[in-house]
Amino acid sequence: MGKVEGGMKCVKYLLFIFNFIFWLMGSFVLAVGLWLRFDPETVSLLSGDKAPDTFFIGVYILIGAGSLVMLVGFFGCCGAVRESQCLLASFFACLLIIFGAEVAAGVFGFLNKDKIIEDVQNFYTRTYNENSNSTVIISYQKVLKCCGTSSNPCPDPKPDTKDCETGIKEFFNNKLYIIGYVGIGIAGVMIIGMIFSMVLCCAIRNSREVI
Repeated sequence: MGKVEGGMKCVKYLLFIFNFIFWLMGSFVLAVGLWLRFDPETVSLLSGDKAPDTFFIGVYILIGAGSLVMLVGFFGCCGAVRESQCLLASFFACLLIIFGAEVAAGVFGFLNKDKIIEDVQNFYTRTYNENSNSTVIISYQKVLKCCGTSSNPCPDPKPDTKDCETGIKEFFNNKLYIIGYVGIGIAGVMIIGMIFSMVLCCAIRNSREVI
């Protein structure tokens, strides 16, 4: 079996290093996704009956993509070391799938930001109007340090207390930007991995044809 030499050997080791970093980034994406899913503050706001679950869709995409990135990064390292066209081709195909998932998560976070916030605000307003002392309402007010709504404020609120509609917007804006930036950022890095894998695959094929 022919081995790549010269500059292509450098590409081989660069691809290995890249895939190791890629694996670490997959761990980071998975950790961010799990944090967003099981963050006590977020869970407490979205765990009530009929609470909107749209926010968690983007989170689940991140968790799935992060897990796949870790797995693909491992196989990419093996493919680079063994100079296996099969593993590298599989690595490239998986990168395309994960690339689409990461972009989808990022785009979902940005495009659905207003809808997700509006759904949560409507859920809070409806629950607050039904029972302003319910466990869900108390949880919102504690986590967001807010009280009431713009149309139905709390009686005798503390000074500088914001309404919970504003608190919800600020809270979920921050969370959704994390989903968007992480998804699109990792997708950009994947492009480099796809380029490296294509170059190494071509080099391995050419070396075998020469032999």
